[in-house]
Amino acid sequence: MNSLTLEQANTIIASALARSKASGFKPMGIAVLDAAGNLKAFASEDGASMFRFDVARAKAWGAVGMGVSSRALAERAKDNPNFFVSLASTAQGRFLPQTGAVVIKDGSGAVIGAVGASGGTGEEDELICIAGVEAAGLLHG
Repeated sequence: MNSLTLEQANTIIASALARSKASGFKPMGIAVLDAAGNLKAFASEDGASMFRFDVARAKAWGAVGMGVSSRALAERAKDNPNFFVSLASTAQGRFLPQTGAVVIKDGSGAVIGAVGASGGTGEEDELICIAGVEAAGLLHG
């Protein structure tokens, strides 16, 4: 399995922010985590609220921890809310099953990290994460 590099993480962020700006979205915060859930890189646009980091990181942390997009986690949470509330509590607030994060995969399909965004709607956040991962030449899920 390949490791997510800092260069790739920075490309993901720069490309996601470019997509956000081109789409006219509100100021974003974007967090890129490695496969172990450790922060690799983060950026907060001017004007983004103080909550952007925590929300973006929690979306990405949940995605990489469960190996699926935060959209998939949000869907799962609808059918089992008690489990997901307990999981969020156990994770000390680092887990947020809300649309806006995708896992990052290498060319073989192995999960090497996740990226989460916060600032727009869940769909906008997810869209820019996907754009960033694709710009870095990686796969998403």
